[in-house]
Amino acid sequence: MFQTFDVTARPEAAAPRVARLRAWMATQDLDAFLVPRADAHQGEYVAPRDERMAYISGFTGSAGFVVVLRDRAAIFTDGRYTVQVRAQTDPAIFETVNWPATGLADWLPGALPDGGRLGFDPMLHSVTQIEGLRKLSGLDVVAVSNGIDATWPDRPAPPNAPMTIYPQALAGKSATEKRAEIATALQAAGVASYVTNQPEAVAWLLNIRGADIARTPLPQCFAVIHADAGVDLICAPEKAAPITDHLGPDVRITAPADMAALLGGLTGPVGHDPASCPVALAEMLTDAKAIPDPFALRRARKTGAEIAATTEAHLRDGAAMVRFLRWLDHERPADATEIDVVRALEGFRRDTNQLKDISFETIAGVGSNGAIVHYRVNEDTNRKLGTDTILLVDSGAQYLDGTTDITRTMPLGTPPDGAVRAFTRVLQGLIAISRARFPVGVAGAHLDALARAPLWMDHRDYDHGTGHGVGVYLGVHDGPARISRVSQVPLEAGMILSNEPGYYREGEYGIRIENLIHVVEAVRPDGGDDRKMLRFETLTWVPIDRRLIDRALLSPDERAWVDRYHADVMSKIGPRVDGAEREWLTAMCAPL
Repeated sequence: MFQTFDVTARPEAAAPRVARLRAWMATQDLDAFLVPRADAHQGEYVAPRDERMAYISGFTGSAGFVVVLRDRAAIFTDGRYTVQVRAQTDPAIFETVNWPATGLADWLPGALPDGGRLGFDPMLHSVTQIEGLRKLSGLDVVAVSNGIDATWPDRPAPPNAPMTIYPQALAGKSATEKRAEIATALQAAGVASYVTNQPEAVAWLLNIRGADIARTPLPQCFAVIHADAGVDLICAPEKAAPITDHLGPDVRITAPADMAALLGGLTGPVGHDPASCPVALAEMLTDAKAIPDPFALRRARKTGAEIAATTEAHLRDGAAMVRFLRWLDHERPADATEIDVVRALEGFRRDTNQLKDISFETIAGVGSNGAIVHYRVNEDTNRKLGTDTILLVDSGAQYLDGTTDITRTMPLGTPPDGAVRAFTRVLQGLIAISRARFPVGVAGAHLDALARAPLWMDHRDYDHGTGHGVGVYLGVHDGPARISRVSQVPLEAGMILSNEPGYYREGEYGIRIENLIHVVEAVRPDGGDDRKMLRFETLTWVPIDRRLIDRALLSPDERAWVDRYHADVMSKIGPRVDGAEREWLTAMCAPL
């Protein structure tokens, strides 16, 4: 279903909302109040009732935070949203801060007087975040109730969708096996139990899914897993009612209202991850012990069954993408707009009869809209496709057997000056990651420069990571592994990542090419050292538009990679389409 921006999140609505918040701050004797783009689960995507940053500022990006002072306010967000944040916020109210280059700890000392009181909601900030702020001298960081909630008269109700069972055949392990695995890890860490606020961890552990968050099949819940493999699942009882038999007697249901009593009554060291555990949750524990998250890496290392399942999902999605791209070339109406593109693509995915949902709001940006990295079309920004420009489409699907994420950039008539060269440089970066072979222990930070080097040769770059982790019928962004300058998480076999270099010329066009890849063990060639190496295998099979490739820029090895990739697209997707679609695919997959 096509969705526009929430009309309540607009720049002109900010002034009275900020005024109400400041009036509330005065009653709490606060000099500043922190508004994160987060909920109690610290995930990237939040329910409508938790869109506090959008409510107060108008900015709808998926990362950032706002700090409101008595006489000024600032919004912090990263390079992906440079254009968007200016378009969606009122500069007379909010100054924009380039984050994380400038952090809150850098900005606050010059903004608040000595002894200034900064209020925060302890359910929305992790232990690590608040510990960092409390180290600042001359600042009083105080836990308070939430000022946005107190001044938001029509705040939406909490989501309460029923939980569903995720098939063991697709998961590759039973919930019993997973609980035993985590219990063993807790014993080794010297804790009697572990509390998690992360729904993706609970969904993975218990082989369940939900529908509390748009585009991501997560159940909003908390859980405590014990060293005896028992689990206390903290959620509204009615949410778990449909799956009681699946959960079994070792999984006990506790209502959210009873969570404090449950956590306060736990004996023995109780593990928690300070980087994700909310302050309020940690303070409920009488014997807390900080330990690494025991779920994250285990969830990231996909089972053979998960890889097989998502492989099929990507082939199905590839065929839907081919049908869409042919429609774009030959059947779209003469006056087609970005909204038409979004609707058409979702329609082709729905035609598979296996689509559960799209995996995020489709990005369809023509011309300068494509230069907004996380652009999302609405009725106000909707633009006709036109000619002599390029179109960037970043989209994905949620199928029961896999989560997809793909970006393709296509010419609409004659490409703008410089676009073909920039596209080819981006393609070279994608090829470099796709072909990478690397030792065990290498992290995403070590590989990120491979994707950027071709652009660097032209004095260009992009302000987002090269790749993020991806779940299997879970989050399209699912850590902890990434390909980025800052990721120190070693890559391991079974991890699924995106490979998506890009280039954005503000006011003109945007380019991004994205495939999903997964990590596998590399076979040692003759003459190679006797050491373990890893490489990537591709999951996404959709043509890369040959009309935007400058063949002269590609090396012989790069041209051979493109030809092999397109031959594989033809062999894998060709049997799934026919007629005019297969004819179009054949032409698009012709050797360079």
